[in-house]
Amino acid sequence: MIEVVEETASTNADLSRRLGAGEGLAEGFWLRAVRQSAGRGRRGRQWSSPEGNLYASTIVALRAEDPSVHTLAFVAALAVYDLMLSQLPLEADCQLKWPNDVLVGGAKICGILLERAGDHVIIGIGVNVVSAPDLPDRATTSILAANPDNDNDAQAILEKLVACLAERLSQWRREGLAATLAAWIRHAHPQGTPLLVTLDEEGLLPGAFAGLDPDGALRLRLADGSLRVVHAGDVSLA
Repeated sequence: MIEVVEETASTNADLSRRLGAGEGLAEGFWLRAVRQSAGRGRRGRQWSSPEGNLYASTIVALRAEDPSVHTLAFVAALAVYDLMLSQLPLEADCQLKWPNDVLVGGAKICGILLERAGDHVIIGIGVNVVSAPDLPDRATTSILAANPDNDNDAQAILEKLVACLAERLSQWRREGLAATLAAWIRHAHPQGTPLLVTLDEEGLLPGAFAGLDPDGALRLRLADGSLRVVHAGDVSLA
């Protein structure tokens, strides 16, 4: 089910409030806002939310046998990647960057925010459909900029995303985490790609992409040849 509101502060915050109030929202329920007044990204960043782009959140009801909760970030990223295959030309350079960024031509095209709410996880996804924010620290793009001949409609794009996420969530549960991580690596930038990782305690750490640990942590090859495993940090292509 997709519920659409004209404007709200944050679709993630709305679903968190509704779950906390005991509203019986089932897995697969989506809330879409035409506009958000206080959209949020990872690490507390503000997410620009003008009309025309996609802002939506959904619910995953956690099961005892599910893989680790944090790995839903890879599920969501793969779903958006699958969505892009339906919107962009075959030659488009679409890649994944740890943990859940989707890049087109090296530019960010979406934002994904996961938040725990009791026995549920709320997955918020913002996709630049017709416009992209001008950010000082990273390149951005939109579906329209990458391919004028696309669905060009946030609701139509969400309907495709709903199916993509349902399939990737089913794979995560059916085949296990290893299959999801293998799919993510297939669509990520190649091993050896230079990266810059910003760590809260240490600042900037340069290295090269060396794959993923079995739990989804980033493996970073440092200049001295040693391997660093990163569980949390901001990653950019160097």
